[in-house]
Amino acid sequence: MSNSPSPSVLAIIPARGGSKGLPGKNVRDLLGKPLLAHSAFLAGQLEHDVRCIVSTDAADVAAIAREHGAEVPFLRPAELASDTAPMSGVLRHALEEMERLDGRRYDMVLLLDPTSPTRTAEQVDAAIRKLADHRELDGVVAVSEPFFNPTWVGVKQLGPDSEKVGRYFQEGTGVVRRQDVERFLRINGSFYVWRSEFVRRLQDSWFDEGAHGVLEIPETQSFSIDDEQEFRLVEAVVRAGIAPLPGYVQEGK
Repeated sequence: MSNSPSPSVLAIIPARGGSKGLPGKNVRDLLGKPLLAHSAFLAGQLEHDVRCIVSTDAADVAAIAREHGAEVPFLRPAELASDTAPMSGVLRHALEEMERLDGRRYDMVLLLDPTSPTRTAEQVDAAIRKLADHRELDGVVAVSEPFFNPTWVGVKQLGPDSEKVGRYFQEGTGVVRRQDVERFLRINGSFYVWRSEFVRRLQDSWFDEGAHGVLEIPETQSFSIDDEQEFRLVEAVVRAGIAPLPGYVQEGK
């Protein structure tokens, strides 16, 4: 149980209209709801003081989001809607707009990417509590342990014209058993929660500009949908009961 006061949290679901890998993915139906609606549903299940909004540049995406109960108080400017626009600018714009519209200051910003729908409210709440309890941290991010450890199996080509490969991580030199390799965790993109003051000063790389803690979730929940294959994979693992999808009820149950 956290001893810190419950923070006010602005949850942001980024859902720009363009997508090269899978056009229209943010509003594509995933097991009965548009992809972005699953993130909005999860935000509504959180135990904290959370205001959830969708940040999009596209009127059709905004309309679909509103049809499914999500708030879209503004449209994102075009300069923040390209595939090269940094997320730092998107977050800062949304935070500034909502603080202006609401006439209040938010303590934290929660990023819920719609392409990572298989996290739970309990996990996100735990990350918020962890950040509230640790003043030395600027943020808490979701991580998971991959099914393979790249420290000892990762390789790279030794040159553009070479057929030879070498170790990607020198820490794996001499290792012959996977049990002897230090545990490896990866940032999986399922959720990020930051202090608002950090988002206001963030320039480029959140990882390099702040102090971060982690909340570990299973690798079986750690997806980031960028193409058709990944979309179908998420459908399959949810239907098989391997990964959760908040709000989804399997047929026959």
